[in-house]
Amino acid sequence: MSKEIWVCGEVLIDLIPQAGKSEKAAIVGGGPANTAKALAKLGFDSCFIDGISTDAFGQKSKAELLADGVDLKYAHSSDKPTCTADVSLDANGSASYIFTIEGTATFDFTHDWLPDPMVHQPALLHIGTLVTIIEPAASILHEWACQVADVAPIVFDPNIRPSVQPDRDLYEAAVAKWAAISSVIKVSDDDLAWLFPGQNPLDIAESWIADGAALVVITRGADGLVGVTSEGVTEVPGVKIDVVDTVGAGDTVGAIIVEAIVEKGLASLHSQVLTDVLHRAAKAAAITCSRAGANPPTKEEIG
Repeated sequence: MSKEIWVCGEVLIDLIPQAGKSEKAAIVGGGPANTAKALAKLGFDSCFIDGISTDAFGQKSKAELLADGVDLKYAHSSDKPTCTADVSLDANGSASYIFTIEGTATFDFTHDWLPDPMVHQPALLHIGTLVTIIEPAASILHEWACQVADVAPIVFDPNIRPSVQPDRDLYEAAVAKWAAISSVIKVSDDDLAWLFPGQNPLDIAESWIADGAALVVITRGADGLVGVTSEGVTEVPGVKIDVVDTVGAGDTVGAIIVEAIVEKGLASLHSQVLTDVLHRAAKAAAITCSRAGANPPTKEEIG
């Protein structure tokens, strides 16, 4: 097995409001790309897997990923355009998105260019957000991820986007399909509230554990994090910070979970070890929230 961490999913351009300006800033984003950057900044061999356009937005995305130390050897170059996400921020800095998806390089996945897990033997695959629901990419990636699961654990982040798929039943079915092959599921309380209205988040997490997941982490914004394993429930508070925006905070949490799996082993993530990991994740997410856009911290910044 190699030391490569594979992060699969979209890199796109977030069009983010600027205070006092009518023109929005074009910021490289996409949950998986943010996670890949966060892992590279933590010092890991972070290999990002997506289609990246040759257009100006694609080249901007490529340059920023490379600048943060992300390995793009498995990325696919394409002349199709880059996906964009038009971002709106509420009074608390929470982000909502309107995506331009169809016909983009970002979702142009085919079996002929995806890396062979049997050949490359990654240490772990992190996957999620839009690539796990946008067809035909989602079906192609699920077939491929099933092969990856034979050699490495999968960390799944649904990162629910109702503006892209408003059909709750279809979304729930897609999440169930991915959860079934995943060792770890990281999900926000907002995701769970939309996907399973009226249900207790802990009940959902415990059902995923009963179905074979080793760990479920629920992010609760300023209220902190909850980790659920077969051994019980672990809660930690959030870290108080002056929030600029929340873009990339959950992706930073995902990177810290991956860090813990690689460094400590998945089987050790319970009790005090899990408590320490969740405290670290809360701190890292707070640092990300203190800066504009998805700008995750380095290992040195977390301390």
